[in-house]
Parts: sequence; C-alpha cells; structure tokens
Amino acid sequence: MSEKETPEAAAEEPTASSQEPETPEEKLARLETEAGAFRDKWIRAEADFQNYKKRSDQERDELRRFASGALIINLLPIVDDFERAFKSLDISLSGMTWFDGIQLIYRKLLMLLENAGVKPIQSEGQDFDPKVHEAVAHVPGEEGKVVAEVQRGYTLHDRVLRPAMVAVGNGEGHGRTGAGEQTEGENNG
Repeated sequence: MSEKETPEAAAEEPTASSQEPETPEEKLARLETEAGAFRDKWIRAEADFQNYKKRSDQERDELRRFASGALIINLLPIVDDFERAFKSLDISLSGMTWFDGIQLIYRKLLMLLENAGVKPIQSEGQDFDPKVHEAVAHVPGEEGKVVAEVQRGYTLHDRVLRPAMVAVGNGEGHGRTGAGEQTEGENNG
C-alpha cells in the first residue's frame, strides 16, 4: 500500500475490481433514479420559494397597512380631548366662529383617521366582548351588556388599536317589576 492510499481505499479496490461492469440498462436505470430525485428536490425547492414569496408579500402588505398604527395610537388622546372639550362647553357657544373652527378641525381629524382605516368600536348596548372591550366598572344594568362607555375604543383594519373602556351591567336593577325597584330604592335611601 502506498503512502497516498488509505486503508478504506485499499479495502474498496478489491470489491470494485471484483464487480462486473454496469450494463447500459443498469446505468440508465440508475441515472433515471438520480434524475427523479433531483427533479423532486427541484420541485420542493420551487414550492418553498413560492411559499416564501407569498409570505414575504403578505408580511409587506401587513406592514404597509399597519405602519401608521403607532402614529394613530398617539393621535387618539387628542380625539378624546376634543370630545371632552365639546361635552364641557356651553351650547350657547356653538354659533361663534372660533367654536365652529374647532369643530371643523375635529371633523377633519376624524375624516383623516377614517381614511386611514380607523373605526370607532360600538359599545353601548352591545354584549360585552373582551376582544374589543375593557371592563372598568360593574354597574346595575342588564347582565353582560355594556351600560356605558368610559373611553371610546378604535380598530385599524379590523385590528383593535385601543379597546373601549366600558361599564358592564351586573344584572341588578334589570328585569324587576316597578314595585321591586321602588322597594330597592327605599332600602338604599
């Protein structure tokens, strides 16, 4: 055995020389099998690439649709401030030009949010849904129904940006007769 030969190579030589040469049919069958295996690997690789491409396009579309989410979340307290200001102002101010100007700015802000895909979550009178509502109080009213909205919630393209903070009915004072309600009032008063 020479220096370059390894024991494994020396062991393979006798078996290689003792084997009969491959017939053309055997060689063709072997090559067809190898070609089929390569074809299967190519088909799998092509399918993987198409799936990657679809997933990548979907992620890019999601990113584009929801990229403005952080900015919108920061604008929602401004909308809340406008709404609180309008509730606290005297109705006699409604004819003044500065008041009308502020209302116009508020409506433009709402339109901008709507065009971006932002929608308010409808709460009052609805069944409590923990996916879109955050219960902050349990008050007398129909059980499981939203009795009052403490802070409006919003969605962006059907994804909740901010859940609505709501007061949920506890079943007390609902569905009783007028006499029962009167008695309850007398007991509490």
